Amino acid sequence: MEREIFTDDHEMYRHTVREFLAREVIPHHARWEAERWIDRDVFRAAAKHGVYGLQIPEEYGGAGEPDYRYRMVAAEEAAKVHALSFALTISLQDDLVLHYLLDLTTDEQKRRWLPGFATGELIGALAMTEPGAGSDLRGIRTSARRDGDDWILNGQKTFISSGIMADVVIVAARTDPDAGSRGYTLFAVERDMAGFQRGRKLEKIGLPAQDTAELFFEDVRVPAANVLGEPGRGLQYLMSHLPRERLGVAVKAIANCRAVFDVTRDYCRQRHAFGNPIGDFQHVRFELAEMATEIDVAQAYVDRSVLAFNAGHLTPVDAAKGKWYVSELQKRIMDTCLQLHGGYGYMAEYPVARAFVDTRIQTIYGGTTAIMKEIIGRDLAR
Repeated sequence: MEREIFTDDHEMYRHTVREFLAREVIPHHARWEAERWIDRDVFRAAAKHGVYGLQIPEEYGGAGEPDYRYRMVAAEEAAKVHALSFALTISLQDDLVLHYLLDLTTDEQKRRWLPGFATGELIGALAMTEPGAGSDLRGIRTSARRDGDDWILNGQKTFISSGIMADVVIVAARTDPDAGSRGYTLFAVERDMAGFQRGRKLEKIGLPAQDTAELFFEDVRVPAANVLGEPGRGLQYLMSHLPRERLGVAVKAIANCRAVFDVTRDYCRQRHAFGNPIGDFQHVRFELAEMATEIDVAQAYVDRSVLAFNAGHLTPVDAAKGKWYVSELQKRIMDTCLQLHGGYGYMAEYPVARAFVDTRIQTIYGGTTAIMKEIIGRDLAR
């Protein structure tokens, strides 16, 4: 099915992203996966070539381009070369950290942080999840109390993407236990603050190069100048920014579905069994037909969601629908594609094998499938 979402400018940008990936990512990605670490230099190169951070205003070194379709192009091209750890790290900056820093910061804070993000010198992270609080943000126990003009931060976070690499971490903390949903605040914790410690780099079953960490805060003195937005409104800020995060998950998911499907379709043309390409067998053709149809249908929803986001109309419910459905579709697509590869699909050197394990987190982070359905169900009941 022909897509009409992109303009000539987007296709020119696609060529830029493709060249960047060929030069700066593809030659190194296998090593990054083996070492469980992405070279920081690549983010400086990515920023220089506009592969992320396009929405940063020109006065802070960015392009001032808010059109999410450019973000979509970058995700699609990274999926085609199966650089999923790198793609997730870029998405973390664009769909989470920068979104907060652009929306919630004062002019002084923008001057402090945005130029570094625009050049790729600064890497950020968002720290919400705790050992006892995942999708239920009201379960956050990390706390901060006022001390003069500062705040004293204590607590622990876990499963924090780019937690080891990050120079600036946006931390959600409870600041008034008696204020209900208005008792949470967001803080920007910087690398060199006393009492801020990083735990171990967590071992995951997938996305090995994308570092994930435990973070600890022991009497960290955070100046008032590092509060994001208004004290007490942290939970509202987190909820209002989740649609973009969930849109990002859906965009990456559908891009990876298509990329791995294309590899599998080619494999089915080349692989022979009983004297014929396996793609000539009716069962295989039906499997491919089902996947192609589901991908096209889901792509139409994602494309529409991107246009709605650009127009400021993407609702939390619509974002939740896309997030759960496309990430669950991704799991099914990867499983079927691996099966069609047979024994080769179980070999780590094949993209489908790596995609199979990398995919599993998609239905968990950004809000689990169950939470997405709860959001939609509550809206229907209301």
